[in-house]
Amino acid sequence: MSFEQAWQNLLKVSDTLQAKKQQVNRAQAKQDAGKSLNYPAVDIAGSYTHLEKPIELDLMDLNPIAGLDPAQLPPAIGGMLATIPASAFVTPFTEQDVFRSSLQAMWPIYTGGRITAAQGIQAAQVVEEQQQLALSQRDLFTQLVDRYYAVAVTQALADTQYQLVESLTMHEDHARKLEQQGQIAKVERLNAQVALENAKVNWTRAKRQYEMTEIALASMMHQRQISPTSALFILNTQPALSRLSQLTLSTHPALKLLEAKEVQANGLVDLEKGSYYPTVFLYGNYTLYEDDSLFSQVEPDWMVGVGIKVPLLSRDGHSGKVQAAKSALLQARHTKAQTQLDLSLLVEQQYRQMMQAIEEIDALDISLALAEENLRLRELAFNQGLSTSIDRVDAELKLAAVKTQQLGAKYRYLQTYAKLMAISGQLDEFIARTSPVITSQENNNASK
Repeated sequence: MSFEQAWQNLLKVSDTLQAKKQQVNRAQAKQDAGKSLNYPAVDIAGSYTHLEKPIELDLMDLNPIAGLDPAQLPPAIGGMLATIPASAFVTPFTEQDVFRSSLQAMWPIYTGGRITAAQGIQAAQVVEEQQQLALSQRDLFTQLVDRYYAVAVTQALADTQYQLVESLTMHEDHARKLEQQGQIAKVERLNAQVALENAKVNWTRAKRQYEMTEIALASMMHQRQISPTSALFILNTQPALSRLSQLTLSTHPALKLLEAKEVQANGLVDLEKGSYYPTVFLYGNYTLYEDDSLFSQVEPDWMVGVGIKVPLLSRDGHSGKVQAAKSALLQARHTKAQTQLDLSLLVEQQYRQMMQAIEEIDALDISLALAEENLRLRELAFNQGLSTSIDRVDAELKLAAVKTQQLGAKYRYLQTYAKLMAISGQLDEFIARTSPVITSQENNNASK
């Protein structure tokens, strides 16, 4: 699997990224829900009410009848009224059990900018979650670089140790024959044997490290085993520091995230300030069902109107909330300014570390040539009896140490270069530099 294939596969299987994507979907769903704030609310309301007694009106309690004295009325009229039962003068308006249902609507047409502010905050929250996703992708990218190329590095280290074991095995065998011929002392042969045993231990340790890096990469990719095909590389021409800084400060997700935070803080200020303004709304009611009573016959079936609500005095502490929102806005601005400085410093540090790794690689190239030549001369001298086994083994160990240091420097270079590409948003630029050049035979050497 090439590095590009590994990255594309990781984008699909990473649970971390999937969780971040769901956070983005959640924020987008809330934003969609916020659009409904512009629409009217329509409800169906129903009620059942049991009254202590029905609402009734007794005509005898109304003036001018209530003020009349029956004794002062003419006998004919007084006698006629006396024959009418008292219940005849009572008019029921409602039943004792009242059933009602209606269709109610309310549409806010002016809220002091609170609806617009709330929708702006929700839109900024979507941007914030998107930038969080982008940050997670960049972190995952650098983690993949570390694990993917760690396999190649530990494999090369294991190969180096294996070559050292093979070379020391031949040297130990040669020393044994020279001892048998009386050309070297026993201590020379023992020295070669000890060096061989130590090399075997180091080779075993290197193989275990290689196996662990393979397991870590496979676990990250949700697979049982992966064979990387992209090798370590070094660019002939390094990217310019000024361009890296410019790209970082203009495209880094952390800065865009803080800009979204600033938008949210601005919206929060507008939202709290909107509490000081009146609310204007349209309302309406349509009766769907009512009992058969005089009151229901008098009441209209529908009504519409315009309402206004003006805040005069509240217990919500609007002034304190407005001040808190302004503090959040200043906090976002100061955090953004500090983050810009931190990112500039981070780019500078990573760039210098990358250049330091290149200098180490160039210096180690010379050291490697020297170590190879020193080993060749020590081997010739030992075969001719002009040098001891210790000198021969030391030369072999120095060569292995230089190879190990060079691998470490190349790995550090690749790590810093990947971080610079991730910080500046040039992931595709890094991927374009990778190429599958490791053969399957090379990949199997470390498992011998």
